[in-house]
This record gives sequence, structure tokens and C-alpha cells, in this order.
Amino acid sequence: MRVLGVDPGLTRCGLGVVDGGAGRAVSCVAVHVVQTPPDVALGARLIAVASVVEDWIAEHRPDVVAVERVFSQHNVRTAMGTAQVGGVVALIAAQRGLSVAFHTPSEVKAAVTGSGRAGKEQVTTMITRLLALPTKPRPADAADALALAVCHLWRAPMTQRLAQAQVHSAQLARAHRARLAAAARQAKGAR
Repeated sequence: MRVLGVDPGLTRCGLGVVDGGAGRAVSCVAVHVVQTPPDVALGARLIAVASVVEDWIAEHRPDVVAVERVFSQHNVRTAMGTAQVGGVVALIAAQRGLSVAFHTPSEVKAAVTGSGRAGKEQVTTMITRLLALPTKPRPADAADALALAVCHLWRAPMTQRLAQAQVHSAQLARAHRARLAAAARQAKGAR
């Protein structure tokens, strides 16, 4: 499976493509950071990011796009920009028939470092090791995008199994309720 990880942001938007192999094997395909100047109009900045994301989807052909979920930030302006870029990326992916998965920062940190409270440098160090990169991806947005892709590759099978188990459980519950209702009707008819 090939995942395009996106660490959304208006000033810096990290993009990372990672291939997943058997087990937990992962390899880096490409990494990039889209930068837009703060003094440019919002619409132009979103178009600039969208254009690069469209090119990356066309070039790298991911199976899924993993985007960082805006969880909570103290700076409302930063949170809004992050959410706007995340929305643009999700729209582009959906228009191309790709599924989009959102992961919180703590999910990503826990997946790649073992701790949901890991710092940016820890994430960068672990991504460098996990992907056997010759140098640390910089800025941190690049490492975060790769971490999002790795997180999705490692969490997706578990998430799919959980969804399948929930569907199976719901089917069993419906069948059980139907048997109980049939037994109640039979008991009522016997009186």
C-alpha cells in the first residue's frame, strides 16, 4: 500500500509518500514541504498548496491519503489555516477517488515513537531510523508528513479488523434478537 501523508499548514505543508510492505516494513518514496509566504492572500496560498498536492497524487499514485487532524491549538489563526489546508487536501483526494484518513498528532507520535507525548525531534529521529533515511528530514513538517503515512500504514490493518469485528458483532446481535423474538412469539402462541 502506498500512502501520501500530509502535515497541513499554510506556511509549511509537509508531504511524504511511504510504501508499506509485509509486516511493518516501510520505505520512503518522496518527501517535500510546500511553502507559501504569509503576505500572500489566503486563496492564492490554498491554490498553491492544492496545485502541488494534485501533482503529487498524479506522480506518486497513492492508495490513500493520511492527513493530520486538527486537534487543538492555542493559536486560532494557525488552527484555521491548518484546517483549511486539510480540507483542500481531503477534497482533492476525494475528487480522485482516494480515501482520506485523519490521524491526531498523539496517534501519530504513539505509532512511530511509542509515546503520544513525544516531541518533534523524537518523531524526526524515529522516522529517520524507521525509513533508513541518510539524513533527518527537515523542516519538521517533512518528518511529520512521513510519520503520518507510517502511522496510517501501521494502524489501517487494525482499524479494518476492528470495523469487520463490529459488523460481525452487529450481525450476531441481530440474529440473537430475532431468535429471542421468535421464541417469545412461540411461547405466547403456546398459551
